[in-house]
Order: sequence, then structure tokens, then C-alpha cells
Amino acid sequence: MLIGAQLYTLRDYCKTLDDFAATLARVADMGYTTVQVSGTCPYTGEWLGEQLKKNGLKCVITHYAPQKIAEETEATARLHDLFDCRYIGIGSAPKGLNTDADYEDFRDTFLPAAKKLRGMGKYLMYHNHYMEFARDSAGKRYFERMAEDFAADEMGFTLDTYWVQYAGGDSVEWLRNFRGRVPCVHLKDMAVVRNQQRMAPIGDGNLNFERIIAQAEESGTEYLLVEQDDCYEMSPFDCLKRSWEYLHALGLK
Repeated sequence: MLIGAQLYTLRDYCKTLDDFAATLARVADMGYTTVQVSGTCPYTGEWLGEQLKKNGLKCVITHYAPQKIAEETEATARLHDLFDCRYIGIGSAPKGLNTDADYEDFRDTFLPAAKKLRGMGKYLMYHNHYMEFARDSAGKRYFERMAEDFAADEMGFTLDTYWVQYAGGDSVEWLRNFRGRVPCVHLKDMAVVRNQQRMAPIGDGNLNFERIIAQAEESGTEYLLVEQDDCYEMSPFDCLKRSWEYLHALGLK
């Protein structure tokens, strides 16, 4: 497994192409070799491919505009071809998952795209927050319904450790449940600071990452992507570096 940086962490430093290019260089200097492109300014596939190559980085997954995935599926796949990225991610269900109808709308919108992407050598990925753990009118979690309604080769899951914990779940259990369809995992720690729950650099919080990482490897995960949505008083670059150092000390690269 390889360590990667989720660029959503650095979204405030990717608002222009010049800043985006400088940020990629800083990420590479930290020791990261892979990234997830998410939350950045608009880019062309050619430009991104050149910048990644220049910095010795590989984009292993994106979070891409859900509407474009659904309505411009072929163009989305061709764009990702330009920077050699197989995994195309949905960051969240666009209309939420508050009701059975919300879920069914999500399924009916993205199942055709998932099938089409599979035929083009791509793999649709879904990233969880906490709403996926809500139960439908029959008592089944929406996350479970996704795993049933989308075939394993049609959609995978980018399991987010922080949000699993936030929802009251166990990342190890869900990694086990989704064995073979979690090529990417978001590593995000949860800490308590001044009586408040916070996101934190890996190792600064209370999640058991040695246990999580061991199960991720057993479940076939390829990329462990460090993400921290909110860095509070710390620099996002410092947070990513601190997380990289913790994971590197565990023997990961």
C-alpha cells in the first residue's frame, strides 16, 4: 500500500493553476508519491498530467463533479485517461440520503454511469460521510444497499475512517465487509481538544490506525490517502507532513 495526500486538505492552496502547481511540488517534497485531486481550481487533463509527471506524483483517484459523471460519462473517462487515473470518485450523494427516495434517486442516476465507466476501464468510487449509515424504511443502512445494488466491479468505496467513527461504526468491520472493493481509504484521525471533537493529523487522535491499516491491507486496499478537512490553528501542510511521518514510521511509503 502507498501513502497519498488528499488535496482537499490543501484546497485553499489550489485556487489558481500557479498555486496548484506549487502545492503539488510541496506535497512531493514531503515524501508523498500519490495524490487524490479534489477541491482544486479547474484544470485540463493535459496540464494535470504534466504537473504530476514533473513532480514524480501519480493521481490515483479524483473527486469529480457528480453531474458530469452522470451526464458526461465518456468525456469524464477520457479526461481521466489524460493523467492515467482509473478511480473516479463521488465525494457524497448530491441530494443527500435522508429518505428512501433520495437513495433510489442516487442509485438510478449513477448505476448507468458506473456500468459505462466499467466498460471504459474506469472504476466509480463512492466516499462516505455519516449519512450512509442511516437506515432506510426497512431497517437497512444505505451503505449496505449501495453494496448490493452496485456490483463489486461497478462501484468501490473510499472508506473514510473519521466519518465511520463519527457515525458510530467500526472501520475495521466495514473494511472487512467491503473486502475487494476498497482500493482507496481516507485516513483521518479523531481527537478531543478543549472538550470538542476534532479532526487531527494521523497519530494525534484516538483511532487505532495500526488495526485499521492491517485490515485495509487484508481487504486489498492499494492507497491510504491522508485527509484533514479542517486543520484549525495548524497549517494544512504541517498536518499532512505530520501524518506522513507517523505512517512512514509504521513502515509505509
